[in-house]
Amino acid sequence: MASKPPKGDPVQDAPQVTEAQHAAAGLPAIGHTLRVAQKQMGVRRTALTLLRVNQKDGFDCPGCAWPEPEHRHTAEFCENGAKAVAEEATLRRVTPDFFAAHPVTDLATRSGYWLGQQGRLTHPMYLAEGADHYEPVPWERAFDIVAEELAALGSPDEALFYTSGRTSNEAAFLYQLFARELGTNNLPDCSNMCHESSGSALTETLGVGKGSVLLEDLHRADLIIVAGQNPGTNHPRMLSALEQAKRGGAKIITVNPLPEAGLERFKNPQTPQGMLKGTALTDLFLQIRIGGDQALFRLLNKLVLDTQGAVDEDFVREHTHGYEDFVAAARAADWDQTLTATGLDRARIEEALRMVLASKRTVVCWAMGLTQHKHAVPTIREVVNFLLLRGNIGRPGAGVCPVRGHSNVQGDRTMGIFERPAPAFLDALEKEFGFAPPRHHGLDVVRAIKALRDGEAKVFFAMGGNFVAASPDTDVTEAAMRRARLTVHVSTKLNRSHAVTGARALILPTLGRTERDVQAGGEQFVTVEDSMGMVHASRGRLDPASPHLLSEPAIVCRLARRVLGAESATPWEDFERDYASVRDRIARVVPGFEDFNARVAEPGGFTLPHAPRDERRFPTATGKANFTAAPVEYPRLPAGRLLLQTLRSHDQYNTTVYGLDDRYRGIRNGRRVVLVNPDDARDLGLTDGSYTDLVSEWTDGVERRAPGFRVVHYPTAPGCAAAYYPETNVLVPLDATADTSNTPASKSVVVRLEQSPTD
Repeated sequence: MASKPPKGDPVQDAPQVTEAQHAAAGLPAIGHTLRVAQKQMGVRRTALTLLRVNQKDGFDCPGCAWPEPEHRHTAEFCENGAKAVAEEATLRRVTPDFFAAHPVTDLATRSGYWLGQQGRLTHPMYLAEGADHYEPVPWERAFDIVAEELAALGSPDEALFYTSGRTSNEAAFLYQLFARELGTNNLPDCSNMCHESSGSALTETLGVGKGSVLLEDLHRADLIIVAGQNPGTNHPRMLSALEQAKRGGAKIITVNPLPEAGLERFKNPQTPQGMLKGTALTDLFLQIRIGGDQALFRLLNKLVLDTQGAVDEDFVREHTHGYEDFVAAARAADWDQTLTATGLDRARIEEALRMVLASKRTVVCWAMGLTQHKHAVPTIREVVNFLLLRGNIGRPGAGVCPVRGHSNVQGDRTMGIFERPAPAFLDALEKEFGFAPPRHHGLDVVRAIKALRDGEAKVFFAMGGNFVAASPDTDVTEAAMRRARLTVHVSTKLNRSHAVTGARALILPTLGRTERDVQAGGEQFVTVEDSMGMVHASRGRLDPASPHLLSEPAIVCRLARRVLGAESATPWEDFERDYASVRDRIARVVPGFEDFNARVAEPGGFTLPHAPRDERRFPTATGKANFTAAPVEYPRLPAGRLLLQTLRSHDQYNTTVYGLDDRYRGIRNGRRVVLVNPDDARDLGLTDGSYTDLVSEWTDGVERRAPGFRVVHYPTAPGCAAAYYPETNVLVPLDATADTSNTPASKSVVVRLEQSPTD
């Protein structure tokens, strides 16, 4: 039987700390999954719902974007995927009575965990100017309010249209179509905060801003390098792919500032042997200093160049550009500088080189540990250099693998959710719909926050997500949001962004992935694109949480008609009635989606084309894969300071906090902890269990403080520390971003630790 939500916020003033674990999944994961699911859904609903996750005739997990194999298990989900499903399919409800009992001033004091545990939103809710309570509002009145505020703008560019990665292809395409028909390219999205650096680097070097591998390539690889990533928590089903690669003889190098249980040993809950013993995954652990990855790959490239016969000269000659400049830069790589930048010793780098040279097929996987630094883009370019040298692009079992986070974040970008759209995309949109879309670039996340702060943007509309909690520089972001005339959030559940509002605010409740979507044209399905470019259908099966919910496509279509009026020739009503009509238009606008409806009807969907992978053709400015030669960068650390990375606990997904434990790291009943190397802690006079304030240091001289963190002595790389976001987003300056991509540099924050009054 499902349990009731917590009435009060749990006390987190005494986190319990035990030894970190050295294996992931297994029986504990099964037990934890079932407990969480039953607490939210009850026993029967748990069984019916989880058995449909990631099945060909079921719904796509609303968690991560890891692809499904062709042959699927009955239970094709992981622990954190089950938590995501349970939170969406919960029997708990947030009704108008809840809002009557909880003013916004009360909601603003609550933790994100408490807000999320309350359950599913059931009615459109409106916060009038000067009011302290949301009140129910009819859908048509809600659309009128948005239309009023948009009509009052001096320019469409005073509106911001944010997108979360959960949004389906159909909803995303309609959403960008509406924004551009309105007259703006202000389409910031969650990619701006995560893999924008990957897209920037890969587009420049390979011509396609996506990964080049399929799931089968991981299975065929001789060597897999996992850099700046913790799949055991963030993409647990990836561990099955790594296990299969190990069975095929692959070696795995892990490059990370922290040891992570999932990359040490995987106890596969799908097999008896996996449950009992598990599979050791990492063959070589390079415990790198935060931000040292570019220096590591640059030195490896120098060592490959220095090895007779190691370079694939035919590939380099036929398919690449810029080789000579790259060689000159790589040969200048310095051992001493690299050891300083990485914190590694020479022997381990030489061992890594031997593994690289022994591999004919190499894949490099990465996530936020590479993308959220000032020098993130040149770091990923250096990874591309590393793969190009030995011809590991466009070869089975080899390639680049940026592991995307949210389940359709890559698909949203493919559908045109981008503030800097390609001219060819806008040309196709204009030809198909008969209006002239704006050509000037819009605002990304960081620039959108600045526009709100400076009064240059007045309406903020979010299609999913938790923008306030996900964004950097929390105090600045919240103050900026409160300057807006109107904030609107299309949501399934309550979150922090609903409590930090403009002068007026709307919460528009929407269907979840798990729910049946019935429109005038009959039962509908939506589509998503996974992290490897596979597009497939997602069909919810549960009854909607409330009869007052609308689907995301329906919300966009009705809003568009209300705002744009009869002058819009776009058949919004037809699109709402039948999503197949949306897919027909996508097929004529977006390359690779030709005959979309027929192809997605096939079980498992279809694979999008990828020229570098499929043909060794590189649609770059030079027509070839581009070597690059950026100067090596790495963070410099003043004396007495630590370099902080923000990260997730095992009981969270992005900003959604499922619980207060991080059992793989030995943390229970609290999130305000900072992991510090024991030697660093002793040098700073910080005993295990003491409390400290984290204070970031930036060039603007502003004090950004996160108070009351319990010190945990933990085997981080020397000079490095780690703590959970969103609690530590307050420490990330808005101006601390990656060059080129403008992604917040949340993985390299210089901090000092001051004794806390809590201690």
